[in-house]
Amino acid sequence: MSVPVPWEEPEPYAPVGVPLVDLLDRVLATGVVVSGDLVLAIADVPLVRISLHALLASVSERVPAPWPDSGPL
Repeated sequence: MSVPVPWEEPEPYAPVGVPLVDLLDRVLATGVVVSGDLVLAIADVPLVRISLHALLASVSERVPAPWPDSGPL
């Protein structure tokens, strides 16, 4: 009778294995918000703070633009 070793059992948090194309399709279909802060400090004195807030989503031709002309650019 052999004793099972821990690395022979399946990992409980192992990745499911979603293809990259399917993952991008899901993200762009629903959208995702990326948010983060970066603070550069020396001797516990904050010198620079950078904030990032981004929305990633797909664009549909069926939804009209909110601007009367081609847009703000």
